[in-house]
Amino acid sequence: MQLCSFYLPDQQRKSFGIVQSTGVTDLSQRLGGHCPDLKTFLQNSSLADLAAFQDSATDYPFSAIQLLPVIENPGKIFCVGMNYGDKRKEFDQTSDAPTLFIRFADSLTGHESALKKPVTTQEFDYEGEMAVIIGKAAHRVAAADALEYVAGYSCFMDATVRDMQFTWFTAGKNWPETGGFGPWMTTADAIGDPQQLEIRTFLNQREVQHDNTRNMVHSVAAIIEYVSAFSPLAPGDVIITGSPGGVGKKRLPPLFMFPGDVVEVEIEKIGRLRNVIG
Repeated sequence: MQLCSFYLPDQQRKSFGIVQSTGVTDLSQRLGGHCPDLKTFLQNSSLADLAAFQDSATDYPFSAIQLLPVIENPGKIFCVGMNYGDKRKEFDQTSDAPTLFIRFADSLTGHESALKKPVTTQEFDYEGEMAVIIGKAAHRVAAADALEYVAGYSCFMDATVRDMQFTWFTAGKNWPETGGFGPWMTTADAIGDPQQLEIRTFLNQREVQHDNTRNMVHSVAAIIEYVSAFSPLAPGDVIITGSPGGVGKKRLPPLFMFPGDVVEVEIEKIGRLRNVIG
C-alpha cells in the first residue's frame, strides 16, 4: 500500500489518503476528524486498520491535488551522512560511527513542488536518499526488532548548500524548502527487506547517482537502534538514511543545481520524486 499527504486547492484543506492508479482515496474524510493527517493517524491507529479501504474508489484524480511532504511536520528528522561506501571515499570519511545531523520541518517540500535554491549560493548540490517513517514509539530498540517500528519508506532529495556546510552539516541542510520528500510512503509490508532496493538520482534526466541500499554502511535497523538508544522516536518521525556517491561537489568539473533544473530520486518499490529548482 502507498499513502500520501495532499492539499485540495478547490476546498482549501489538507488530507491524506491511499494512492490508487488514477488518484487518491481520501482517508481523513472516511476516518473522521480524529485523523486529519498521516502523522496523527500513525499516532492513533495501526496501518492494519486501512485494509478495509485499500480497494475503495478514487475520490480525487492526481490533477485535483497537490502532494505534500509525506509527513508535513515530523517531530524529529534525523539524517545519516556518509552512509554509502562510495560517498565515504569521495569525502575521505573514516569514522565508524553513524554521522548524524538534523533537518527541521520547514526545510521540507513535496513532490512536484519547487526546491528553492538560496540566492546566496552557487553550490546547490543533489543527494538522493531513502527516508524511513517511524510507525510506533521506539526507545532503546534492538536492531533485530527495529524494522517492526517502521511504518514505511519514501524518497528524499537532501539538497545541500555546500558552501555553508563546513564541518557542521546542519548549516548546509536547513534552508527553507530544500528537502524534497515524497511522492508518497510505501508501507513496510510492501517493501520487505529495505536493504535490497535500487536507488537512483537524475539531474535533467541524466543519471548522476546509482547504488543499492544493500551497500549502506549502517543498515536501517542499525540506524534505528543507534538513534533510539539516546532519542525516543515517535510515530511520524523521519530518518533520512544517506546518499550514494556521485554528488556534484566531487565531480570534475563540479555539477550543481540552478533554477529551472529538474532533479529526481527513484527508489525501487517506492516511486520517483520530482522537483524543479526554483
